[in-house]
Amino acid sequence: MARGVPVALVVAAAAADGAGMHGVAFYALLAAVPAVAAAALGAYGDALERERGRLHAYLWGIVLALTVAGAAVRAPALAEGTVPAPARSAVVACLAIFCAQAIASLVAELRRT
Repeated sequence: MARGVPVALVVAAAAADGAGMHGVAFYALLAAVPAVAAAALGAYGDALERERGRLHAYLWGIVLALTVAGAAVRAPALAEGTVPAPARSAVVACLAIFCAQAIASLVAELRRT
């Protein structure tokens, strides 16, 4: 599975929250859980094969924990149409980690050239 899918789902959840569509955000985040799990396993496999890239594997593991926690915290508040602060913080933390991964990849690519 492409690693862009979980990123797109988390970004969609953040955008839906920003638009006030909290139900859509919940389902986007819920759909992101298996996508993130697949990406985390792929990153872990890459880290074992190449003996580098461990940072990405760790970060994907953290994103997995955050998406599971964010979806779990949102579920009870779904009927009320509100978003608990920890759920919103989990999405923002995922976005920050995606930015950190992108910067780390860019730095690694620049070092190779």
